[in-house]
Amino acid sequence: MKTVEAIKDVEKLQAMKRFLKSRSFRDYSLFILGINTGIRIYDLLHIRVNELMSESFEVFHYLRSDLYTDPPVYLNDSVHHAVRACIQERALQHTDFLFKSRKTNEPISRQQAYRIINEASKHAGLTGSTGTHTLRKTFGFHAYKKGIAISLIQKRLQHHTPSETRQYIGLKTQETMPIQLDVNL
Repeated sequence: MKTVEAIKDVEKLQAMKRFLKSRSFRDYSLFILGINTGIRIYDLLHIRVNELMSESFEVFHYLRSDLYTDPPVYLNDSVHHAVRACIQERALQHTDFLFKSRKTNEPISRQQAYRIINEASKHAGLTGSTGTHTLRKTFGFHAYKKGIAISLIQKRLQHHTPSETRQYIGLKTQETMPIQLDVNL
């Protein structure tokens, strides 16, 4: 099994987003939810519409999941827009899986998720290894870069130590990185 990397280049992230959005909102939403939440791929694929939206189709501010409560999964504006578009495009019902297969009522497989991410990364010109863990690693890397404490990222990624998290998101122990503590009041 090969090790995959975080997508550190924001322009490559944007290129992947554009490519996936042009293909389908389901694939785009998978990518957006993955890089903005850090949820494990199995849990991501098994999210149902009712964990993200009320019956009146208002997107929640936090994922309604028993698996991610400490800290809860915040659903930012990017996630809100992607989820709404995915649900509208696919005419999903409140109890459907968000990433429902086109052929069955089940979610897409991990292998299909891998193919989606891999194709988008090739299209964007990424040369490193990518896969389903790329989404979590990208979340962790960019959260750290924006000033989120490594201890909080560690909690979200459900790691045992900060050093495990640093290694997972591709930080060298001695590496210093400009961090943006942007309150944006």
